Amino acid sequence: MKHIKTFIKSIKSHIYIVTALLIIALIVLIAPLAYDFISTSGHKYDTSKVNINSIPYNKVGIVFGAGILANGQPTTYLKYRLDTAINLYKAHRISILLMSGDNSIVTHNEPLVMKNYAVKNGVAYRDIVVDYAGFDTYDTCYRAHKIFGLTKATLIAQGYFLPRAMTTCKYLGVDNIGVASIHPTQDYTINYLLREFISTDKMVLQLVFKPNPKVLGHPLSLNSSN
Repeated sequence: MKHIKTFIKSIKSHIYIVTALLIIALIVLIAPLAYDFISTSGHKYDTSKVNINSIPYNKVGIVFGAGILANGQPTTYLKYRLDTAINLYKAHRISILLMSGDNSIVTHNEPLVMKNYAVKNGVAYRDIVVDYAGFDTYDTCYRAHKIFGLTKATLIAQGYFLPRAMTTCKYLGVDNIGVASIHPTQDYTINYLLREFISTDKMVLQLVFKPNPKVLGHPLSLNSSN
């Protein structure tokens, strides 16, 4: 009987330890996402809720890629980002659009699609700069500072994505504000939030170890001072 009681006691002890470890792990995993949303909340703007003219001016607006279709057109999500950037440009809230996307293969030239769309919709050709090596958020922010010399910018993307992009750019040397793109109603659906949950933890590791992006290249300063 004594041995049975000892065994049961041991199991209970281990259950408490495992439970405690799971709780700690959950907190560690959730904390970065919570920090992102809280720390960036005062620097985000939604053009559906505020007058676009009240958004602070930055010389450069960074548009993050979001995929292109087989017919060479931007995806719906990318189109929303581009439309928002174009509106900011026409309202003189930004003067230069840095189009950052994936051009890893010849048949997938995301930045060129972004540029062509913007030109077609009223942005001057000379006011668009393309970053052909913006393979992910980290690479885009890293290159924005190291290659294009930005220390300040307006970031344009969907609302669920902005906190991670803003935090990444900030800790890589680009002070920023975020503008939530015109978006469909599913902007904050569970699948996108779950994706951000995982990607934000990846971001923490990237910001701690600061690996070089896949491609660097020669500096091309955009002189981002106001």
